Amino acid sequence: MSTISATEAPHLQQIDLTKLTIPRLNLLKQQLDKELDVFQESLQALKIAQNKFQESGHCLDKITPKAQGKEILVPLTESMYVPGRLADTENVLVDIGTGYYVERNVADAKDYFTRRVAYVTEQMEKIQMAGLEKSKIRDAIIDVIKMKIHGLSKNEGA
Repeated sequence: MSTISATEAPHLQQIDLTKLTIPRLNLLKQQLDKELDVFQESLQALKIAQNKFQESGHCLDKITPKAQGKEILVPLTESMYVPGRLADTENVLVDIGTGYYVERNVADAKDYFTRRVAYVTEQMEKIQMAGLEKSKIRDAIIDVIKMKIHGLSKNEGA
């Protein structure tokens, strides 16, 4: 493959890679490497968010009427807790982002976390697909660079 087609990079025109110079090809490869790094970092951040939403949903399974009055640890910071008692087993406060909390019943909170997991998973799949396309383009550039270098070394030997 020596061209980048519109299906692989819809925002780009079709480019014949064989007509580009090696320095230009290297520049394109470096740009793609940076983009792939950003995709990887985004996937890692989304995976962390996905795990937090899943964990929150699983923790809600422990909030049952039987748990009313049971002793729990209440977080004051990420590493400091105080003992407390579970007073309400029907409602929870859900962190919906940027410091906003909403009171929900347990069933609605479970539904919220299920929807968040599905949304984050969908975003991860989109990033993975975009990354796969960028990887294909990067591989094509590497192949052309190798071909050009092989052609140069062949010409020098003659």
